[in-house]
Amino acid sequence: MSAASTISTSATMRAHIGWRRVGLLPVLTLLLLATVLLGAGIGAVAVPPDVIGAILLRKIGVVIDVPVSTQQESIFWTIRLPRVLLGMLVGAGLAVSGALLQGVFRNPLADPGLIGVSSGAALGAVAVIVLGVSSLGLMTLPLAAFLAGTATTFFVYRLAQRHGRTDVATLLLVGLALNALAGATTGLLTYLADDAQLRSIVFWTMGGLGGALWETLIVAAPWIGLSLVLAPRLGRALNLFALGESEARHLGIEVEQVKRGVILLAALATGTSVALAGPIGFIGLIAPHIVRLIAGPDHRLLLPACALGGATLLVLADLLARTMAAPAEIPVGLITAFAGGPFFLALILRARRQYGWG
Repeated sequence: MSAASTISTSATMRAHIGWRRVGLLPVLTLLLLATVLLGAGIGAVAVPPDVIGAILLRKIGVVIDVPVSTQQESIFWTIRLPRVLLGMLVGAGLAVSGALLQGVFRNPLADPGLIGVSSGAALGAVAVIVLGVSSLGLMTLPLAAFLAGTATTFFVYRLAQRHGRTDVATLLLVGLALNALAGATTGLLTYLADDAQLRSIVFWTMGGLGGALWETLIVAAPWIGLSLVLAPRLGRALNLFALGESEARHLGIEVEQVKRGVILLAALATGTSVALAGPIGFIGLIAPHIVRLIAGPDHRLLLPACALGGATLLVLADLLARTMAAPAEIPVGLITAFAGGPFFLALILRARRQYGWG
């Protein structure tokens, strides 16, 4: 092949990739909107897209000639819409957290559970259930889970610091150790629980969006929203992290500041998500990988695309959880685990072939 044809082929490939990346966010946005319509419309009482449109327009005072029953309107506002919106927030938060941690650890198998936030949140929630604490009503359990998860994450971060710097390998090892300790403590509390408490613990630890209310959305939106807005600001720094910490430091990146920012944002988004929906696994692993295959490794595009992709995946998973065994409901954490387990194994086998492990 001549040099001219090689240059032409390379230019064509770059243009193709460029157009694909430019169109990625609009396509993901449309896919999310379609998924939201499905999630809000499908169920024991169907709410078709035209009815959804009529309900939304009626809210702002515009009445169109579409028949809407009182039952459809009530179910849409009180059950379906809060659930779908919470699924969007939680899915986006978990996916962006996974992408952030994979970037700072330079490890495609990293996920939000590595920094201890999920196990810490589970410990806080189980402790509240077993001890019978309910001083803040419905918000007692989510608040305890959030505070415990965040405290565990910052404890992990503090133990991993040495001479003002954070060692990534130490951070992972400390995270694994505290995950094991929190898991053992959670197991002990579960053993001490009575039958009613045990049922609540099992239901919560499977993960689900069934408890979505407008009140929980008001709590979730500021914290997860803040993480989603600030995360893309770290995109350029995470791109340079791929070269190594020393190289990133020489290029003017405040490495420790970036690490602190990543851990803070991941703790906020994941802690809030786990507190309100329980531990839902693999979204933070699957969504970044799928998006990275399409968008490439540029975190400036990857992070907002992960937010859209993670939201779409979790809303779809919740739709399956509600409809697969209707009228019963499967915990959405089981759906993501069944999908994520084989996906994780495929990633490991792919990495083994690529890097020659074993």
